[in-house]
Amino acid sequence: MKNISAITTSYKSNLKKICEVRFKVFVDEQNVPEELEIDGLDDEATHILILLGDKAIGTGRILSDGHIGRVAVLKKFRGKGVGKLIMKMLIEWAKENQLKTLWLSSQWHARGFYIDLNFSCTGDKYEEAGIDHIKMTRKL
Repeated sequence: MKNISAITTSYKSNLKKICEVRFKVFVDEQNVPEELEIDGLDDEATHILILLGDKAIGTGRILSDGHIGRVAVLKKFRGKGVGKLIMKMLIEWAKENQLKTLWLSSQWHARGFYIDLNFSCTGDKYEEAGIDHIKMTRKL
């Protein structure tokens, strides 16, 4: 895709664009309650924001303990490498910050995406916000 850019940012610096993507994907599309989507951890996280021109099309975040979350790509841009770019940038940030282990809660249907990025399923399937999930980890 042309005119695509990827930035590492804070929540405060790009709150509107980050929330725009996450709300479209999680709240509107997947019916996650708004109060679960905003969990109070965004200010502590490092965020990745993918832009097409000046329009936000993808985002994800990582906490200092290696917890990756809120990875979201607008529907029309899925399958085009946007999610992998987000993850590669989050993994690179983790390496630069000398983290040893990454972990995330994958939606069940998306676990293959993370397996392709060398994450492994740990534990049993569980439900969160009405969606099946599984914990996944990756050693760096």
